[in-house]
Amino acid sequence: MQWPREVTIKEVGPRDGLQNEKKVISTEQKISWINQLSETGLDYLEITSFVNPKWIPALADAYEVATGIERREGVTYAALVPNERGLERALEANIDEVSIFMSASETHNKKNINKTIDETFPILKAVVKEALAANKTTRGYVSVAFGCPYEGDVDVQSVIRVSEKLFEMGIQELSIGDTIGVANPKQVQDVLALLLKQFPAERLAMHFHDTRGTAMANILASMDMGITTFDGSVGGLGGCPYAPGASGNIATDDLLYMFDGMGIHTGISQDKLIGAAQFIEQKIGRSLASHQLQVLS
Repeated sequence: MQWPREVTIKEVGPRDGLQNEKKVISTEQKISWINQLSETGLDYLEITSFVNPKWIPALADAYEVATGIERREGVTYAALVPNERGLERALEANIDEVSIFMSASETHNKKNINKTIDETFPILKAVVKEALAANKTTRGYVSVAFGCPYEGDVDVQSVIRVSEKLFEMGIQELSIGDTIGVANPKQVQDVLALLLKQFPAERLAMHFHDTRGTAMANILASMDMGITTFDGSVGGLGGCPYAPGASGNIATDDLLYMFDGMGIHTGISQDKLIGAAQFIEQKIGRSLASHQLQVLS
């Protein structure tokens, strides 16, 4: 395998992590946690989602969180945006980067967005156009790229088609998601082999949930294909409201432990990251999946 000298970890815990927690964390606690994460050396934080609060009530305070945090120079503060109304609120909150999302399977897309894949494209195209006009960077997510909780196997051609459409809209980066944690290293490399024929590795990121314990192996397989950007969630927090049984993202602190041991630079402080993980673990009132936290408990 070929290891890079440096990788980028994008922290999605404040959004992808908290959206699926039964216990709602107060706005003040969210702000305090994000401020802690800003001090760890992470240079990208996805802090909330500007979806309709009735769909994701845990993130109903998106505007208050985005305007209440202490912004650190050099850190990108991103948010998920589903439509033009959400974008309007995100721009009012002065979000740095706008993230759009859709699924590679029709059923998951309908459950998640309440629209077909083809119905979703023009909505997201308008969001990207307005975000770029407002001088914001944009990122895309393709969910259930390796398997769907409703349809099972997902045709890689659907992943490629959705990816092409999102890049045509003008996004800078695309995150390929194993939303329910079913992927294996061979499948990851097979899918990437096709994607990398059309898109450069530096514009792709990988988003692995660790439902079946294969996320770390999938990250190693992705690195061997030239991918150097990975989404993580502190403590392994999270899941997906529209993917039954999905566990949290790969724990950022476990990723950092592996990268540090391999001599791969991230610029992140392990001690500060663990402190932030312990903080949110205490606030949600349950043990998190991170191996690093388990070792310290």
